[in-house]
Amino acid sequence: MADPRTTAIRVKAPIGQLGGGFMVSREAKAVCEEQGLGARELYFRGRCGVLGECDADVVHSVAVFFPREHVEESWNGGRKLATDLAVELYAEVCRAWGRRKLGDYDGCARLAELLERVVRAAPSLGAPLFAGWRAVPLADDPPARAVQLMHCVRELRGGLHANAVLAAGLHPLEATLATGHDTTPFGQAAGEMIARFFTWPEPYPVPSAEVVARRAEVERRTDDLMAPVFSVLDDGESDELIDLLRLGHAR
Repeated sequence: MADPRTTAIRVKAPIGQLGGGFMVSREAKAVCEEQGLGARELYFRGRCGVLGECDADVVHSVAVFFPREHVEESWNGGRKLATDLAVELYAEVCRAWGRRKLGDYDGCARLAELLERVVRAAPSLGAPLFAGWRAVPLADDPPARAVQLMHCVRELRGGLHANAVLAAGLHPLEATLATGHDTTPFGQAAGEMIARFFTWPEPYPVPSAEVVARRAEVERRTDDLMAPVFSVLDDGESDELIDLLRLGHAR
């Protein structure tokens, strides 16, 4: 029987991959082409548009792991698309991805039911993108609804993780390089690959043993912070959530 902390650990990879896969999907690419936007222009305007129309510095304050210059260029370059429309389009990309990936998965309705309880009860402190995405109306159909809720949980963990990284005194690039990552839209990925994806300039320093140890502690702290989020589920429901995500992720 999975306790809340075990649940937080076991769901982070499938939620990270399914709940973030739409960001690098063909559905996202199609919207970029339709709107005349670069991929990162849609990413920042769509994902961070829940903050409203604001200065790029505000966006960088929540997009912690990207270089400031890249955030500014992408956010400002995407200003041709109003934030409310960008969020609407990005949400529909998420839903369409969910329908394509999980459209024939009969566990989606129960998966969405459990995740919605988690999302509705979770505190939003320290996770502004989670708060913004929680306010976006959910899709009615189970596959789209389930993946939209996964995206919300992903934003919650991402916000809390960023706080833990900064509290540990790690630079975002250090934290990215110091470990492999299994919560990305690409699945398991090395730190250097993610740093390159985030557009940090090369060459990259080799993380010291001390930095690697601090990054490992950050991961444990993030799991600790996420554990109470899953306490709204009893042990049986937690096991059910883990199994539903495992089966959905395996499709």
